[in-house]
Amino acid sequence: MMPQSVYIHIPFCTNKCYYCDFNSFVTNNPQLIWDYLDALKSEMEITFSQQPIEQVKTIFVGGGTPTFLDHAQMRAFLEIVQKQLGKYWVDDIEFSMEANPGTTDVEKLRIMRELGVNRLSFGVQSFDDALLKRLGRIHDQEAVYRSIDNAKKVGFDNFSIDLMFGLPDQTLDIFRQTLDKAFGLGTTHFSAYSLKVEENTLFHTLYQKDQLPLPSEETELEMYMVLIEEMERHGYKQYEISNFAKPGFESKHNKTYWLNREYYGVGAGAHGYVCGHRHVNAGPLAIYMQKCKEGLPRVEQFEVPREDAMEEQMILGLRLREGVDLSAFASRFGATVHDVFGTIIEDEIAKGMLEEQGGFLKLTKQGLPLGNEVFARFLR
Repeated sequence: MMPQSVYIHIPFCTNKCYYCDFNSFVTNNPQLIWDYLDALKSEMEITFSQQPIEQVKTIFVGGGTPTFLDHAQMRAFLEIVQKQLGKYWVDDIEFSMEANPGTTDVEKLRIMRELGVNRLSFGVQSFDDALLKRLGRIHDQEAVYRSIDNAKKVGFDNFSIDLMFGLPDQTLDIFRQTLDKAFGLGTTHFSAYSLKVEENTLFHTLYQKDQLPLPSEETELEMYMVLIEEMERHGYKQYEISNFAKPGFESKHNKTYWLNREYYGVGAGAHGYVCGHRHVNAGPLAIYMQKCKEGLPRVEQFEVPREDAMEEQMILGLRLREGVDLSAFASRFGATVHDVFGTIIEDEIAKGMLEEQGGFLKLTKQGLPLGNEVFARFLR
């Protein structure tokens, strides 16, 4: 079966956030964006002719900031997507786009809704204006309220909000206030991530100079436990380590990744997983666009060895609160998890990190905040 999910990368941003190491570029050159859309169209045409689509259940447009596109560019981009993929969409397709609260006016949102986008993922991060400025975000909390009101006006009813914790100078009280304001928006989904200081970011430079006052590990853990508790209290079920949803509003696209299913990936720096092979596209724009003139823009492509696929199935699947489906693992690999990872599993169960329940192997509540340590055990 061919992949039923498509990831599309739009790499442009108004500015570079201080913690961001994603493949993103700041530009004020409209022609560069049009040239990129031409290259993206070419990549999609070649990809889908060589690896034909049968059905599309989810599309996710990430970045960068996809809503950086102006009205004409957004319409042109979504018309390319419609032309390439529209006839394969299932009736209940989930078509998500990342959005920055500072770049979503009513008309742009109307174009998005009209051309098939039905789920928005807003990069809010915090409701504390001083913290937002500290992160290098261009929006303030008022822009968040305005953007969500605008989205509701044009018919959106499925929203996700990204939040961050473990931020410089962020206290537990500040984080609680952010959660209170977030719950007041009535959104259907939350993703919440702890700050990771990545290389080649301003935060990494500050961290090396000891100028990044981060909360202690204990405070960060406390924030995570408060997050879980408050999400549950407000009716958002934790279905993955960092993701919470109202019933029926889990991210279908992201579950593709956690279930280790295949997906198409197009755009500068995008990753894809098709027919047992993973690939990585060229990241720098000039290289990506030149390669698209010559064929596919891939800089790396390899078949995933069976052993690696089994490790991925465990590490990704254990991120889900339901855990790894034991029968699905056995039918995919012709061996049980106990055949392959028996000693590791027994050790982690004995330590209280893992438990087997109803045909699934999953992290315990005790193991949840220590997930990365458990995952590392499955890497050989």
